[in-house]
This record gives sequence, structure tokens and C-alpha cells, in this order.
Amino acid sequence: MSGNAAEQFNIHEAKTNLSRIIDRVEHGEEIVISRAGHPVAKVVPLVRRVDRTAGGSLRGRLVLTPDWDSEQTNAAIADDFGMTR
Repeated sequence: MSGNAAEQFNIHEAKTNLSRIIDRVEHGEEIVISRAGHPVAKVVPLVRRVDRTAGGSLRGRLVLTPDWDSEQTNAAIADDFGMTR
């Protein structure tokens, strides 16, 4: 985003143009919402911490052994966490 000031919309304009405002924010702009000429809110792009495009992001990286859900494994995990079965 350049160093320009954020564009300002009054509440009525923001309600009327919400989808356009969201589109602009998705493209990196910041928008200020005002009431009676006084800024009250700013709409800014969210920055994802992790970019997951689809399910299965651990596919091929996570290996489960055949006993992963056995009574013995579950008992060992419960013991590690101080839980009794």
C-alpha cells in the first residue's frame, strides 16, 4: 500500500457499497468509516498466518503407525497427561 491516506465513507455510503469496499480491501486498501464526519472504524485487509488452500495440508508428512489408536497407546498418552483410565 502506498503512503496515501485511507479513503473515507460515511456509514450510509458504507452500507450501500459494502461489497465494493470489501473488494478494495481485499486488494490491499484501507477504508475508514465515519459518522458525522468523525472516523469511527477502519476496514483493513486480514493477513493470514497460514495459507491453506485445501484440506490435507499434512498429507505425506504425517505417518500413523498401525497401533496409533490402540488401548496401550491411549493408556500411555493418558499416563503422560496424568490421567487415569
